[in-house]
Amino acid sequence: MSRRKKSFPCGHKGYGQICHRCAHEQTIWEEKKQQKNAWEETFTQDPIDLRPFPKNVVLKARQILQGLANQQDYREFHGKRLRHDRFVISIPVTRHYRLICRDHGNFLTPEAVISHEDYNVCKPGR
Repeated sequence: MSRRKKSFPCGHKGYGQICHRCAHEQTIWEEKKQQKNAWEETFTQDPIDLRPFPKNVVLKARQILQGLANQQDYREFHGKRLRHDRFVISIPVTRHYRLICRDHGNFLTPEAVISHEDYNVCKPGR
């Protein structure tokens, strides 16, 4: 006696009680959702909002912020003081993004990560 393929509600055909293709896709979807939730939870620890930026910018900005928290000098990250306001420091995160910090004498306070286009158009700190 030959076996007949069963039509599942999803439209796939196969043998067994469940559609294994859809079950596999469901597990992959759940894993991706867990990874996304874990990534979103990491933003709660950041001193500034890094959510709208790409992943490589976020990782590099976190590395710089961690170095600044450990009392590393901003010049180690190629940071420069702005000409119009010497208390504002610009640290390049990537080629297109800058971390803006304010100097308070013995420590730096990170204010924002901005794109290089925004950085060139309006001078931050004014």
